[in-house]
Amino acid sequence: MTARTFRGGVHPPEFKDLTCAKQVETLPPPERAVIPMIQNMGAPNEPTVGEGEEVSMGQIVGDTDAFVSAPVHASVSGVVEAVSTAVLPDGRKSTAVVIESDGREQVADSITPAADLEELSPEDIRDAVRSAGIVGMGGAAFPAHVKYAPPPDSEATTDTVIINGCECEPFLTCDHRVMLEQAEEVVFGLRVIMKACGAERGLIAVEDNKPDAIETLRRETEGEPYEVVPVQTKYPEGAEKQLIHAITEREVPSGGLPLHVGVVVNNVSTSAAIARALRAGMPCIERVVTVSGDVVSHPKNLRVRIGTPLRSLLEAAGGFSESPARLVAGGPMMGLAVYDLAMPVLKGTSGVTALSERLIPAPDEQPCIRCGRCVSVCPSFLMPLYLDEYPHESAMHYHPLDCIECGSCVYECPANRQILARIRLAKSEAAARQRQG
Repeated sequence: MTARTFRGGVHPPEFKDLTCAKQVETLPPPERAVIPMIQNMGAPNEPTVGEGEEVSMGQIVGDTDAFVSAPVHASVSGVVEAVSTAVLPDGRKSTAVVIESDGREQVADSITPAADLEELSPEDIRDAVRSAGIVGMGGAAFPAHVKYAPPPDSEATTDTVIINGCECEPFLTCDHRVMLEQAEEVVFGLRVIMKACGAERGLIAVEDNKPDAIETLRRETEGEPYEVVPVQTKYPEGAEKQLIHAITEREVPSGGLPLHVGVVVNNVSTSAAIARALRAGMPCIERVVTVSGDVVSHPKNLRVRIGTPLRSLLEAAGGFSESPARLVAGGPMMGLAVYDLAMPVLKGTSGVTALSERLIPAPDEQPCIRCGRCVSVCPSFLMPLYLDEYPHESAMHYHPLDCIECGSCVYECPANRQILARIRLAKSEAAARQRQG
């Protein structure tokens, strides 16, 4: 059977062989953990602890009453050194709780396993997922519990849950290793999510460049009512709307959500985190991160605590073989360039990628030649050349808010047009006009 896919997309070099066969190593907890209050889409948190206060591992240190939110927790035990400001990879500044570790790894009294899944109601599960601070760990960082609860005035229902194991970004293999090493947790997490949103169908989508993960998950789901679905290796196969269309043939409408076509999508690492939260009671205080790139001495997959400085991850990978031209939080297609190795690991930090000049396209932008290659690869069926040339007019006429910012247009452009930067301008203007009514 031919692996399924979507229309458009590109095939950048994968570079996954650097780390795909390397088992996850556990990095020691940081001596000083920086926990930003902004780690998810939606409302930021407010600190719930103050300077000089003792905290335990897993204790909530930031929260808010907003629905689209997720609390943040202490990833180490120790003393709050300061409530200060941290700069995030996207350039925003966030209030942050800085914890000096006492090395004792004392777990908060509130950390207790949930009841058996059979005894939990969908509302119980949603409450547990929110309390654990779980967000989409593929990079989007959308609060997971929000996806499982349709708006009160909506008639939409969910019949299908897709666990996303595509991991189409070059260099990144953290999800690949999670599927191999935590397959049972991934499958249990799927079961939990299905009960939380009342879905009857469970699918696990994996790109066909990961045959070992496909086989491992098929063994784990043998006898279970779930299907492991191979999809073609193509970027951005793991984008939510594109993946839904590829394996269900349902099309999320412009401006719509997966919920509108009866689907919930979660990343494999999110699914595994939900399993751990329910079974052990431990909230989201750590994640697997790929440290890779053509100038990293010993690329690795590392299990690290939230709040660990990026510098510690790169040191664990042997540092640089030569000075990098660009350091990226995430992968090279959708990741964000960072300039300070003191920046902390966040819940959505899937990778740290260090690149040489050899892998960075020349910045000499030329006039558009109207070749249409950007149109042919756009997975959202947009007209990137018009969004590029007329960003202000595009805010009204060319649907910039449907852009998923995958960068396929930039990758394919022979004129090195910085199309995505202008699309972001158009999106910002379109969003402002929506707010104004």
